[in-house]
Amino acid sequence: MEKMLHSAPIHTNLPDCFVFPADKRPPATAAVVSLPIIDLSLSRDEVRHTILEAGKEIGFFQVINHGVSEQAMQDMEAVCQEFFHLPAAEKAGLYSEDTQKATRIYSSTMFDTGSEKYWRDCLRLACSFPVGDSAMAWPDKPQRLREVVEKFTVQTRAMGMEILELLCEGLGLRHDYFVGDISGGEVVLHVNHYPPCPDPSATLGLPPHCDRNLLTLLLPSMVPGLEVAYKGDWIKVQPVPNAFVVNFGCQLEVVTNGLLKSIEHRVVTNLGVARTTVATFIMPTTDCLIGPADEFLSKDNPPCYRTLTFGEFKRIYSVVKLGSSLNLTTNLKNVQKEI
Repeated sequence: MEKMLHSAPIHTNLPDCFVFPADKRPPATAAVVSLPIIDLSLSRDEVRHTILEAGKEIGFFQVINHGVSEQAMQDMEAVCQEFFHLPAAEKAGLYSEDTQKATRIYSSTMFDTGSEKYWRDCLRLACSFPVGDSAMAWPDKPQRLREVVEKFTVQTRAMGMEILELLCEGLGLRHDYFVGDISGGEVVLHVNHYPPCPDPSATLGLPPHCDRNLLTLLLPSMVPGLEVAYKGDWIKVQPVPNAFVVNFGCQLEVVTNGLLKSIEHRVVTNLGVARTTVATFIMPTTDCLIGPADEFLSKDNPPCYRTLTFGEFKRIYSVVKLGSSLNLTTNLKNVQKEI
């Protein structure tokens, strides 16, 4: 627990292990954009068209009237903040650097590639569906955490599945294409906590990366920090009250043979205010075989990706650091011959 940022006193100086060399610091940007805001309560035709347009243009969008109750969102935000304010001794048993452990707390990120660390603590929770006994592995403090997380996760996953069905309709896939193993893995939650940082210009909360899963649904906090790669620059995402930020994972790019893109994003730190976010990842099962759907293939449009199990894809991701790639397609092509 001594490695957890939030357990230490207020940081007045940035420790050397968090300081990136100048040539590794992504350039700062002043660009601010309001991601497309999609009202899921509008007509189905309008919603699916808007989702596709937003996805093709920027790869990210925000959704409102999404079916996750305001109470569930508020309770989730509150209980996550309560968790990180618990005494260190009450969280010590959850600390682990074992990336195979389903439920744990840890500092920095799986993207570490050298001596530099990232300014972030994370509570990782895994949830099977139906939830059942998987909640018993979650922390039992704060007392209401398990109940709140279960309610939030069930509602958030339902929203994600609705978005995937809308995508099917817009893309010309059968309506249940994303039902089954391709979305049937554990739902993984990352409760990210970014304490106030003494020098935000010298470090990052998360590095530039693409999500390896199918779909990501972010409860973003009203404290800005997320930045998205766009037309050679980084744009600062301005959160909208009671909205989720949605982005496509690598598996959606593979299924659509590159029509939809998994876009790089990163997290910057804040000098004076802590930021806590909740990312919900809809994942395939490990042995799910994923490749370009026939609907996106033709003589003039051959497969850009080899068909792989999700487990194989994760191995590639960890080996070649696809998460820090600006060109997922090229990297997959380059490493597939190694499989």
